[in-house]
Amino acid sequence: MQERIPFTVSKTESFYDQLSQWIGDVFYDILPESGFEVRDEQIFMAYQLEKAFKDKQVMFAEAGVGTGKTIVYLLYSIMYARYTNRPAVIACADETLIEQLVKKEGDIAKLEQILGLSIDVRLAKSEEQYLCLNKLEKGRIQFSEETDLIYQQLPVFVHTGGSMQTFTRYGDRREFPELSDEVWESVNWDPLQDCFACDKRHRCGLTLNREYYRHAKDLIICSHDFYMKHVWTKNSRRREGQLPLLPEYSSVVFDEGHLLEYAAQKALSYRFTEYTLETLLTRLMENDVRERTLNTIEEAILDNESFFNAISQFSSKSDSSEKQLIHKHPLVMRACRKLHSTLQQLEEELVFESELFVINEYDLKIVEEYLEQITYSLSLFLQELNGITWFEETGSERTLVIMPKLVADVLQEEVFSQKKPYIFSSATLSNESSFDYIASSLGILDYLSFSVNSPFEYEEKMKVYLPKFHKVETDKKLDYLTEQIIQSEGRALILLNTKAEMAQIKSKLLHAELPFPVYFEGDEEISTLVSKFQNEEHAILCSMHLWEGLDIPGRSLENVLIFSLPYPPHDPVFIAKREGAEDPFSEVDLPYMLLRLRQGIGRLIRGEADQGTVHIMVEKNITEDVLQKIYRILPVKPLEIN
Repeated sequence: MQERIPFTVSKTESFYDQLSQWIGDVFYDILPESGFEVRDEQIFMAYQLEKAFKDKQVMFAEAGVGTGKTIVYLLYSIMYARYTNRPAVIACADETLIEQLVKKEGDIAKLEQILGLSIDVRLAKSEEQYLCLNKLEKGRIQFSEETDLIYQQLPVFVHTGGSMQTFTRYGDRREFPELSDEVWESVNWDPLQDCFACDKRHRCGLTLNREYYRHAKDLIICSHDFYMKHVWTKNSRRREGQLPLLPEYSSVVFDEGHLLEYAAQKALSYRFTEYTLETLLTRLMENDVRERTLNTIEEAILDNESFFNAISQFSSKSDSSEKQLIHKHPLVMRACRKLHSTLQQLEEELVFESELFVINEYDLKIVEEYLEQITYSLSLFLQELNGITWFEETGSERTLVIMPKLVADVLQEEVFSQKKPYIFSSATLSNESSFDYIASSLGILDYLSFSVNSPFEYEEKMKVYLPKFHKVETDKKLDYLTEQIIQSEGRALILLNTKAEMAQIKSKLLHAELPFPVYFEGDEEISTLVSKFQNEEHAILCSMHLWEGLDIPGRSLENVLIFSLPYPPHDPVFIAKREGAEDPFSEVDLPYMLLRLRQGIGRLIRGEADQGTVHIMVEKNITEDVLQKIYRILPVKPLEIN
């Protein structure tokens, strides 16, 4: 690998000593000579990270906005990958952010240009981000015009069945930016597809993309969710004769690392969807099964519907979350026990059917896997387990979710017991100057840490306004927001907390006939919207998920409008957190809100030349204590508007 490392390491020299010297040359000479803005805080961070990579340790790297932390961890990750001949993994907060690192204005492109490097970086996205050829055939019936466009754009070898003359990747969500989320969900991958047994597998865009990123030499960029799914499934995939989702890697950087705990919980969760079971059982009935088995299948379909009807009847909705709290009423538990018993009986029946070879092997394999998962999920639901359960109802699709409360033990064993550099990078990792809280929640026993503040002179760059409104004064809030957008001539990011807020904003702005383009999250693929927003100086972007990670320097973003304080939703996950706290508001709600608020405010100033305003809309009855805590996390003294 010596030829790929941009500095010389002789047999008598240490790689880390030479790396340290090269890092010094980069920050003190190469970057400044190229007109790149280098900061003392950035250099300090660079030399802190050296120890984590040298000693293969966990490090919490808390660095304020504008520190340039991405450049630092990229340099170390790339060089360490080349030294070990294994790629580094950069895990971002979610799928919407992984494109940010590879955009043409991003830090990787800058490093390539300034350092003369050719960096091999590849994206590992979740299955949902890829087209399913089987679903496309069915989806063309419902959304003919939109899905026909997808069909026409497929590579020739998909249509003809001929061999691939050249390697062609296709089917990424980003290739179809004009599609709404609704249309995309009609043609993308879902759990009902058994990819391993699919006859289109070797022509599938998901398979080709997965094969592509597994051969990355420098960097693989994925989401926290994807990384945790790799961790939880790697052993089972090997047992089934499949490769793990990620190849062997040299190090991991968790960008916005304070969000990793939830991703770990989510990856360990069990999801039982009514539609999934009904579809699988209906598919089974098309086979020439015995009458006894057929009767059991029909009974299971009825029990499945009864169970979800009972949950739907005894679940409470919240305006701020899609997660509904389930009340374990005796009728719900009775329906659950009945379905559990019927499915166990069906599993026994299928053992006999498999010996008769009357069921398509592909269908049987899918059904057996899902029946095993569903019966286990139902058994957990029936127990008084140390977990969190909730109900989701989107249109006609109903889902039961079971999530573990604590994942620290599993993480400690499966992840942090490995002797590798694990870097947590964020502006918000510590709690009252201590990293013990995040370390214990993730099962990390030993770690390095440091914290550096933002280098920006905020007093000269930013004005923060706190306009106050009564809770019922939604129209006044919308009028204020519209006025501020007009005043800043667009250039605005509107951060929202709920779909209800998004609907209110959308209705207002679409009828306001603004002279600026307005983009709403969900209308198109998110990275496409971000790119449009960045490249059209007077545009407006409305989002629920870009509180963190969004990096738009320059004049395209000079106005951040926070429509309401970002308290956590009233859903089962946070209800469970509150139940485990002595003072739920001060231990759960307030820290979450303040952290997210810090992240949202941090979207404004991304470079030395940036300036602008932040508007945080609060309720008039806000307590003085909460107001003072908000003041303390603001970069500048706010201007209140009564």
